[in-house]
Amino acid sequence: MPTLTAPPTLGDLLKFECNASYGRETVTLKAGTNYLLGSVLGKVSASGEYRLSPAAEVVGDEGAEVALAVLLEAVDATDAAVTGLIAARGPVILAEGALAFDASVDQPAERVAKIAQLSALGLVARTTA
Repeated sequence: MPTLTAPPTLGDLLKFECNASYGRETVTLKAGTNYLLGSVLGKVSASGEYRLSPAAEVVGDEGAEVALAVLLEAVDATDAAVTGLIAARGPVILAEGALAFDASVDQPAERVAKIAQLSALGLVARTTA
């Protein structure tokens, strides 16, 4: 019998949300990336577009190194900038294991720092069973 694998769903990521009308926003995602559900995002100061939040400042994408949001849907922006739905403020509880980080966020301390930045906005990541 073949093994079926389902892609992650919003329920895998979002464990509690007090008020979706208050905490969610539609934003423009920077072109060049296929964003996964649960992507940890930062905002590029110059353009106002969101991108995966890198571990350190990237020339041309200044500001994005601060994690400000979590993407609530998978979005393919490989070819052009597109809109996506984010959790921008809490209270929200997220499954820590469902968060997707930029490739540069590859050390445990960097992940802890990103999670702390999100937590300051009320986007709290928890280890879930």
